[in-house]
Amino acid sequence: MRAGIGTTTRPVLRAAAAVGLVMALGASVPAYADDTRGGGGGTGNTGGAAPDSGADSGNGTIGAHIRIAQSKAGSGGSTTTATSSNVNWKPPVCWYEPMYTAKEYEEFIKSAYNGAGEPAASYAEKRDKEKYHKGDDGLWWQVKFRNDDYTTACPVTTDNWEIWVPPADPRPDPNKLTPQILSELAYNSTKLPTPPVILNPSPDRLIVNLGTRVKFAGDFDRVWTTASINYKGVAMAATTVATPVALKVDAGTADADPQTCTYDLLKGDGGYEVDSRGAGCNVTYRRSSGGGTYPFKASITWKVTWTDSADPDGPAQQPGLPDGLSTFEQNVAVKEIQSVNR
Repeated sequence: MRAGIGTTTRPVLRAAAAVGLVMALGASVPAYADDTRGGGGGTGNTGGAAPDSGADSGNGTIGAHIRIAQSKAGSGGSTTTATSSNVNWKPPVCWYEPMYTAKEYEEFIKSAYNGAGEPAASYAEKRDKEKYHKGDDGLWWQVKFRNDDYTTACPVTTDNWEIWVPPADPRPDPNKLTPQILSELAYNSTKLPTPPVILNPSPDRLIVNLGTRVKFAGDFDRVWTTASINYKGVAMAATTVATPVALKVDAGTADADPQTCTYDLLKGDGGYEVDSRGAGCNVTYRRSSGGGTYPFKASITWKVTWTDSADPDGPAQQPGLPDGLSTFEQNVAVKEIQSVNR
């Protein structure tokens, strides 16, 4: 539903606009001028973006009109939100989405800000003097946030909660929605399978000085997530594709030799596989865990690329995205077998 259209929403919008603008001026960050914001994690039920039979999990929305759809993450097992291998990488805080025609924007401003005090009244007066760009070709785009954390700096001021975007935009705003921004939002929404590792011996029966064999259980394949928008004639999409490339295991104690091992993942008939039998590296515990346990950790590294469409097999685009990580930790008990010398 468009914010500000319909009599049932107008009192809410007036209050939200006035209070939100005051908060924005006081906190030096922008706030919403309507009440159509989506959840931070995109958990709505508005349908998927990619018309792909595999995209049937992780569906949701971000912002007002961005749809999220994700392929299956494998049969069974748990999933976790992708973690960037680059600790300095951050997803977009905010962006502009297409929201209103000139006529709709006029109706929105007049209904949302009617009777509002300062500074909302001045904002409405400013837009009225601009005549809302009535008669011009284009749309009003409005700032949207990834979540409700307004303490995170957003490079949008209270003077430009909305921007007018003509069909031929001579100087696009750097925060205007693009396939690249969509790819970053898709990355941030990606759910990856936790490593489905099986240990041999079993986690409660590992043996001192005996190498720990690691293999996968079940099918396990690449994962893709599509973020797209199709609103008011503005249509674009981006798809991130996460392909598993390596498994790293960590014994969880310095009393192991080696303490860590890394295995390349191989593509098999049922997806990607690993089996450390006969490998040159297998975690070997040198001391028992006594009455306690060690935190054994398994992490998968995912190579992440993106396309500028809803097709995961489209050409990879630049700039690239950082590798992703999914991690699973379990407690293991290590026993020491006593031998008897005769």
